[in-house]
Amino acid sequence: MNDYRAKTMLADGGCGVLTIDLGALARNYRKLKETAAPAAVAAVVKADAYGLGAGLVSERLYAEGCRHFFVAHFVEAVRLRPTLPVEATLLVLNGLMPGEEEHAADLGVTPVINCLEQAVAWATEAKVRGTRLKAAIQIDTGMSRLGLSEADVAYLRADSLFAEAVEPILLMSHLACADTPAAPASDGQLAVMQRVAAHFPGLPVSLANSGGVFLGGAFHFALARPGIAVYGGAPVSDVANPMEPVVRIDIPVIQARTVPAGTAVGYGGTFVTTGKTRLATLSGGYADGIPRHLSSRGALYYQGVRLPIAGRVSMDSLTVDASALPEGALRLGTMVEFVGPSQSLEQVAADACTISYEILTRLGRRYRRVYI
Repeated sequence: MNDYRAKTMLADGGCGVLTIDLGALARNYRKLKETAAPAAVAAVVKADAYGLGAGLVSERLYAEGCRHFFVAHFVEAVRLRPTLPVEATLLVLNGLMPGEEEHAADLGVTPVINCLEQAVAWATEAKVRGTRLKAAIQIDTGMSRLGLSEADVAYLRADSLFAEAVEPILLMSHLACADTPAAPASDGQLAVMQRVAAHFPGLPVSLANSGGVFLGGAFHFALARPGIAVYGGAPVSDVANPMEPVVRIDIPVIQARTVPAGTAVGYGGTFVTTGKTRLATLSGGYADGIPRHLSSRGALYYQGVRLPIAGRVSMDSLTVDASALPEGALRLGTMVEFVGPSQSLEQVAADACTISYEILTRLGRRYRRVYI
């Protein structure tokens, strides 16, 4: 990145640049479609499309043929509905909270029914309107997080009010261990899903998340629901990531200096130089989604050279040891890579003792966002 762009970025705010490659996003979606075929492939765009902007991301995926979009909360559906054509199905994974049914029906949003209370409330709204309302039905196949038990399913199948008022369009569940292909839990969940689905002949089924897409055809059913894989994150652990990076994050230098041995750096003086050291302070911190846990353990990169974080990550800044670079290589406005060709999301997450999902969804709002 040239100095002109760095100076322009600083004039626009000064935190850093978050570059989102919509072309890479589209190619990831195509790869997932090829892998899951003949199943259709939805997109999980909850949490503002994992922090990357649900509106623009959904528009691009719709252009690639995506017709099913999943969010977590109804408020996310309210914000996204105007962006999507009426042909797109917008589903709320957590279902509806009491009082949201009327608004959801007005918007044409499809709730995922996770418990009998939600089922009764949605059926009641349908009866008031004198029409059948669409819903997805989630089954708890073994994750013990969301979904109806098999006994609950039997109750709904026998309930005439629900049968008359609600039109199920999808039977779904969620895999707990799909990112670990050898885990036996996935096969157990598959067996439960197949058993329950036998009671709903002809109803489309969805089980595969990002990792599930790569577990094989038995897990694909009618509709796969990848999330992190669309955004370039690794869908399966301990193997090469088959997805293309979508995100790059660059942070500008705000000060460079050389200090002698014995210099304490940052809050608490937790890092002390052992010799003459070139330091660079960067304009990004934990308010921007750079985990504090990276203090004195993570790194950023400049032209492929690793620059260890020296001392604590603070709210708006962090300091790196730039001694591996020639003197003068870093100066005011020079951009340093946090996520990009030299350092993947997975590497940042590993250094921070977390997962790539958390790195993406915690990105702050101060970045200049560039969509390419």
